Amino acid sequence: MANLRDVIIYLLRTYPNPDELSKPRLVKMVYLADWKSSISYYRQMTEINWFFNHYGPYVEDVINLIKSDKENFSVETRSTFFGGTSHKIRLASKNHTPQLTAEEKQVLDFVIRKTSSLPWNSFIELVYSTYPIENSAKYTNLDLVGLAKSYTQGTPQPYFS
Repeated sequence: MANLRDVIIYLLRTYPNPDELSKPRLVKMVYLADWKSSISYYRQMTEINWFFNHYGPYVEDVINLIKSDKENFSVETRSTFFGGTSHKIRLASKNHTPQLTAEEKQVLDFVIRKTSSLPWNSFIELVYSTYPIENSAKYTNLDLVGLAKSYTQGTPQPYFS
């Protein structure tokens, strides 16, 4: 499995629109990477135990790592057009080289390609349309590998939906 730090650093370095990488978007991109890896290879990319809460697939693992690793990450707080705040994730250092396999990079590149042109509402629609979210009860853990096996009926597939 990939190290979560390496996954986040790769996404931050590779994503073409870094101003869009808020906490919620980044968390859901890691979810999409885990889901894509599960349906393509029957294994998650990360060791995250995903939970379906009222905001869809969510865990604190990504945010906790970003907050605790000030050497590699920073959080930029901005005011939004509607008077709220947005927290953008940034790389604090370019010194760390992610240790990812070609397969892991391929999955992450796929997620970036599929999501980077989507505005927030379309991005969220994609996340909420994934099989684990459409076929699981809220407030439950998501067994992505088990759901992938059900979804693909025993044959790994190279797609999201």
